[in-house]
Amino acid sequence: MALSWALAVLSLLPLLEAQSPECANLTAAPITNATLDQLSGKWFYIASAFRYPEFNESSRTIQAAFFYFNINYTEDKILLREYLTIGNQCVYNSSYLNVQRENGSLSKHEFGREQVGYLLLTKDPTTFMLAFSPKDEQNMGLSFYTHKPQATQEQMREFHEAIMCMGMQKSEIMYSDEKQDVCGPLEKEHQEEKQKENEGS
Repeated sequence: MALSWALAVLSLLPLLEAQSPECANLTAAPITNATLDQLSGKWFYIASAFRYPEFNESSRTIQAAFFYFNINYTEDKILLREYLTIGNQCVYNSSYLNVQRENGSLSKHEFGREQVGYLLLTKDPTTFMLAFSPKDEQNMGLSFYTHKPQATQEQMREFHEAIMCMGMQKSEIMYSDEKQDVCGPLEKEHQEEKQKENEGS
C-alpha cells in the first residue's frame, strides 16, 4: 500500500544518453530547492510498469491514487500523504521520503529494504516520473504522475517513450482510473480538520 510513494521518482541515468534523441532528454540531475518547489503539492498517480515482484503485485491492487508532498528543506525529507483506492475502499497512509540531492533520488524503507527511486522531471513541469533499478532488467520499474487526474496525450506519449527507453514494453503498463477514486470525502475531512487547527492556532 505504501507503494504509491513508488508512485513517485525517476532519472534514467547515463544508460539512456547513448540512445535515441528522446532518450537523451531523460537525464539525471541533482535535486535543488527549485526541484523540491516543483514537487511540492498534490499529485495524481497515472500509470506504472514494475518488474520488481512486490511493486508489481501491489500496483495491481490500486484502482486510483493521489498524494501530497510536503517538503522539509532543512532535513531533506518529504512528508508523503497518500490516498489510495484499493478494493473500492479508501486507504490513507503517511510516511517520510529521504531526499538524496546529489544523485537525484528519493528513498524509503519498504518491503524489507531501502527502495530508491530516481527523479525525472520532464519538459512539462506538471508531470514527473520515478525510475526504479533502471539497470536491472529483472526488477526495473517506472511510475508516472501529473498535477491533474487525467494525463494529456502528449504527457502519455512522453511516458510511453520513457518506458521504451528503459527497455520495457507498453504491454507491461498498468493504468489508474480516477473515476474509481473513493478518497474524496476523506481528503475533504482532512482539509477541514487542518483548517480548524489553523484557525485555533
